Amino acid sequence: MTRQSISFTEPNDNWLKAQIENKEYSSKSELVNDLIRQARKQQAQIDWISSKLERAEKSGFTTDSKEHILAQSKSLLND
Repeated sequence: MTRQSISFTEPNDNWLKAQIENKEYSSKSELVNDLIRQARKQQAQIDWISSKLERAEKSGFTTDSKEHILAQSKSLLND
């Protein structure tokens, strides 16, 4: 694992400390890594939706029902 040195604004540092004091996380590193994992997952979801929209726009239409698209979207969100 790589070590990094980062600086936080006072409000962000206070929030991080509160999460640790509430026993949500055992360290700032654990919390920051979790936030990054969540951001990466969210970006993957955005990329998937964007690609579906782009493909649909290029084809002019999609044969997928709105229910099917919604189910796929929900499935991706729950992964």
